[in-house]
Amino acid sequence: MQVANFNLQDYCQRIGYTGPLKADLTTLQALMRGQLFNVAFENLDVQAGKVVSIDPQEIVKKIIYHPRGGYCYEVNSLFAMALAAVGIDYDLIGARPMFYPTRWPKTHMIVVAKINGERYVCDVGFGSYGLRAPFPLSSINEPIQQDDDLFKLLSADGKNYVLQALVNGEWVSQFEFDLYPHDLLDFIPANYFNSKNPDTVFVQKLLVVKQNAAGRKILLGTSLKTITKDETTVVDIPQDQIKRILEKEFGLVEVYP
Repeated sequence: MQVANFNLQDYCQRIGYTGPLKADLTTLQALMRGQLFNVAFENLDVQAGKVVSIDPQEIVKKIIYHPRGGYCYEVNSLFAMALAAVGIDYDLIGARPMFYPTRWPKTHMIVVAKINGERYVCDVGFGSYGLRAPFPLSSINEPIQQDDDLFKLLSADGKNYVLQALVNGEWVSQFEFDLYPHDLLDFIPANYFNSKNPDTVFVQKLLVVKQNAAGRKILLGTSLKTITKDETTVVDIPQDQIKRILEKEFGLVEVYP
């Protein structure tokens, strides 16, 4: 994804990355980790009643230069811009979230990167139990440890896949996908759906997630959850303290009324 206002050095500064930039797995891993730890997954625009813009130049302005976070179409698009800039081939893929109580449309976007004949599932925009590193597509039914989280990719036919995470001792399906490549334009209807449909979590509640080496912090409505390997804590935040929490815990400044 070549975008006129995307600058690789500015992106690297935004995600705190100072290492080499090569079209290899080491760079892919470092960029994904840097973005996860420094760019929040958040739905503040949806909560403000806006339809999120997925125009690539608007994504760059919002996340790199504001700086803000975003949800899957925004943060994964930005990640794809970085891959293109370092010469890593990829596809944008539509995925079906599986945490809703009923079968859901393919409203999630992931990135499948391609390096030396291997494909890697990458996702910096799923939220709570999202991947923390590129996951090799060839590792079917093999649990892979990523920091303190455990993930597994299922496929019965080599065409359709389900990503699972180990949550409280049980394997829980996160999303399913095939490998049909999409253009960013193909996600316009799904983006509108997630911005406006009252059944989506993004419309229902404020949702902000920031990953870190020890785990993650999640603000859902007025509930702040901190998850590490050893413990999970939940704190209720008074409404008049939400802005302070967004700034202190998620690096989001002057974006909340």
